[in-house]
Amino acid sequence: MSAEFDQRAPLPGAGASYASAGVDIEAGDRAVELMKEWVKKTQRPEVLGGLGGFAGLFDASALKRYERPLLASATDGVGTKVDIARRLGVYDTIGHDLVAMVMDDIVVCGAEPLFMTDYICVGKVHPERVAAIVKGIAEGCVLAGCALVGGETAEHPGLLGADDFDVAGAGTGVVEADRLLGPDRIRTGDAVIAMAASGLHSNGYSLVRHVLLEQAGLALDTRIEEFGRTLGEELLEPTKIYSLDCLALTRTAEVHAFSHITGGGLAANLARVVPDELHAVVDRSTWTPAPVFDLVGRTGQVERLELEKTLNMGVGMIAIVPEESADVALATLADRGVEAWVAGEITERGTRATGAELVGDYS
Repeated sequence: MSAEFDQRAPLPGAGASYASAGVDIEAGDRAVELMKEWVKKTQRPEVLGGLGGFAGLFDASALKRYERPLLASATDGVGTKVDIARRLGVYDTIGHDLVAMVMDDIVVCGAEPLFMTDYICVGKVHPERVAAIVKGIAEGCVLAGCALVGGETAEHPGLLGADDFDVAGAGTGVVEADRLLGPDRIRTGDAVIAMAASGLHSNGYSLVRHVLLEQAGLALDTRIEEFGRTLGEELLEPTKIYSLDCLALTRTAEVHAFSHITGGGLAANLARVVPDELHAVVDRSTWTPAPVFDLVGRTGQVERLELEKTLNMGVGMIAIVPEESADVALATLADRGVEAWVAGEITERGTRATGAELVGDYS
C-alpha cells in the first residue's frame, strides 16, 4: 500500500521560526552592541571600519617599513578551562586567556602581534555573558598590543546546553625576515631564561578537573590556605601575556629564540626550538613551582614526569640568549615586572634522545 501526501495539509512543525528553533537573533544583536565599547579600546591606526562588517580590515601599507615582512599566524582556544568559568559564572577573564594562547605563540618567532579575530560558540546567547567574554579578549589584546578586528558569536541550541560555551581565536603578526627567531640562531653555551607563569595558564585542565573536582570532590569555593584564596579563583587565574615583554627583550638584548610553554610541558615545548645537534638542560632547582602544581600531583598521586608533560610547572615562556646577554635580558624583564631567572643552558646533544631535559629537584 502506498502512502499519499496531501499538499494541502499543514506540515508537522508548520509555523516554526528561527526563534522557536532556539536561536535568538535579537539577543545576538544586543550582545554586539554591548561589546562595541570594548573592541574600540583595542584599535590600532591600521584598522579600518568598525565592528559589524563582514570582514575586519587592516591597512597592509603599514608593512612598507619592512624590507621583507613575514606574516605569522596562529589559532588556539583555552581548552576545558571554560568549564571552570561556566561553573563560577565568571566570564571576563577567559578571553584574556585566549589572547595569551594565540599571541604568545606568534611572538615566539619574534613577530609583532597585529590583529586578532575570535569565535564564541554558545548554547544560548546571554548578551551580558558574551559581552563579558569579549571584554576579556579586548583587554588581552591591549596587553598584547594587537587589535581585535572582528569575530563571530554562534548560537548552537540542541548541541550545547543553555549555559555551555567555547571560545577560539586566530591572530596575525609580522616579523622582518632577517630578524626571524628560531633554532638556526641557537648556539652552544646559550643561556635558557625562564619567565614565571601566573599559574596553570590554559593547559592541562582536563587532568586538573579530573583530579581535584571529580576524584577529590573539592568544591570550587573551597578555600585553600596555600593559595590564600579559593580553589576556583586559583584555577581561573588569567594566563600571563608575554608578547610585549618578549618584543621589548629583542630590542635590548640579543635573543636567539623563544618557547611558549603550553600543552606538552616545558621540556617538549623547549625541544621544538632547539636544533637537532644541540640540547637544552633546565635545572629544576632554580625555581619552586606554585602550590597548585603540588596540590594536583599530591591529590591525584600524579608522577612528576606526568605532571611535567601536562602542566607548565611555573614557567610560561622561555628566552634563549647568548650567555653574555643574560644579565641585560634579566634586567629588561625585571624593569617590566616579569619574574625571570637563568634556568639552564644549551649544550651539545651527544647521545641524548631528546632536545631538552629537566634535571635536579625543585627547590
